[in-house]
Amino acid sequence: MSSTAQAGRPPATSRAELEVVALELFHRDGFDATTVDRIAEAAGVSRRTFFRYYASKNDVVWGDFDAGLRAMEARLTQTPDDVPLLQGLGQAVVAFNALPPEAVPAHRQRMALILHVPALQAHSTLRYAAWRDVVARFAARRLDLPVDALAPQLVGHVALAAAVASYEQWLRDERSDLSGLLRAAFDALAISLPVAPAARVRAAPARPPRRPPRG
Repeated sequence: MSSTAQAGRPPATSRAELEVVALELFHRDGFDATTVDRIAEAAGVSRRTFFRYYASKNDVVWGDFDAGLRAMEARLTQTPDDVPLLQGLGQAVVAFNALPPEAVPAHRQRMALILHVPALQAHSTLRYAAWRDVVARFAARRLDLPVDALAPQLVGHVALAAAVASYEQWLRDERSDLSGLLRAAFDALAISLPVAPAARVRAAPARPPRRPPRG
């Protein structure tokens, strides 16, 4: 364990504490300039301890995303059938992004990195795909369609766009409320993108070509 932890800070003893140290360094010094060694030193832990918690510094930015995603899918699975698809999805997304007040500053740092640091975009693409997959599976069950059909995939992509747009607005205005923005975004989706029953979104059979009139 390093003896050069940041002044006044006890050594990090958990994944969450290590994450807080890393986010502060990324915010202060920049993501590209902050190395794993620097994070470990500032947290007062060894490099080996860092890699016990995270596979790379890219993963630190996303925190415990996988656990949150599992919780979101569980919530979607438990959504009553009489709750409209986009309403249930909006409720699950709001819950997925719910934060206690003390966690808001660190989460702002996190989302500014995810959305605006070019070096994180390729890594973020994998996380976005996993998020969309969860949404598409929910939509596919509700629409009685294969998960790779157009309608469930469309719901996944549009839902991600709504969430990202809400986060962009939240980062621009520190007075804004993230949960309120997400609710407004999904309410707008429910109005402008009504999801049709499965029978209506299945591909219609091709019509036979018209015969030319006889002369």
